[in-house]
Amino acid sequence: MKKVLITGISGQDGSYLSELLLDKGYEVHGIVRREAMEDPQHRLTNINHVLQDLKLHVGAIDNHLSIYKIIALVEPDECYHLASSSFVSYNFEDESSLVANNFTATHALLAGIKELAPDCRVYFAGSSEMFGDVKVSPQNELTPFNPRSVYGISKLAAFHLARNYREHHKLFVTAGILYNHESPRRGYQFVTRKISTTVAKIHLGLADRLELGNIDALRDWGYAPDYVLAMHTMLQQKTPGDFVIATGVLHSVKDLLIEAFSVVGLDYLDYTHINPDHFRPGEVVTLCGDASKARRELGWQPSKTFKQMVSEMVKADIEGLIKSR
Repeated sequence: MKKVLITGISGQDGSYLSELLLDKGYEVHGIVRREAMEDPQHRLTNINHVLQDLKLHVGAIDNHLSIYKIIALVEPDECYHLASSSFVSYNFEDESSLVANNFTATHALLAGIKELAPDCRVYFAGSSEMFGDVKVSPQNELTPFNPRSVYGISKLAAFHLARNYREHHKLFVTAGILYNHESPRRGYQFVTRKISTTVAKIHLGLADRLELGNIDALRDWGYAPDYVLAMHTMLQQKTPGDFVIATGVLHSVKDLLIEAFSVVGLDYLDYTHINPDHFRPGEVVTLCGDASKARRELGWQPSKTFKQMVSEMVKADIEGLIKSR
């Protein structure tokens, strides 16, 4: 039985990955913070339904000793490094923690794997934010990186570190450069989930309006379980590499609003308030991914349309709110 270690196991991607690997017969280990174990009902919501099948380890991913001990104990065959601070922020305190969580943690993990489990295959979760202020669209694996946020910079630094361990230390390290991917398990701070849950509340009479920033902003949005499948497929290849995972299709926040409100038979114009304070710095060229390499070498392709994904999110939030009453 293969053993796998997942950082960020309680997040959106980690939870779907846990389900996938359990179904494939893996022994699944995950790293969680102590406070998560003390309050599993709220902090481990995404994995509560498979908790009895997982082996969780309390640890701090940016602490070398903590990570070393867990790697030595588990001796994983595969490792998926999903944990990171994933919300793009321009607050100084947040930016400081971004660097620690995204770069230092990656260094601790890769160093531990190199010393204690050198045959372990490692997946590193990159981000489209590493491309940043791009000059061309769509972007692929050869597009120059030009991050414009500390989040993007910290992920790019970790990406180069991962590539260094692959090229100079000969570890099997693969990086997925993932574009936005959503699901009913997406965090509430992201606009997709903010919209789906607020639409659900409006439908149930628990809210009367939705406040947003620039609804003309464009994103390449995909379905999270599809992207998790791509991660696993990457680690089953003969040689490691880097892969852009994206739909290659752009939708605006307005498109998202239209689809979300249509699920409950409402018009978004009647409930949406635009607040300029929520606007992020504009993009000269929109981030849109070209996943041709993944389609060609991994046989990967999206399974759900944008409309199907949004519908699933709204319906799940309605069901969740009804259950919590």
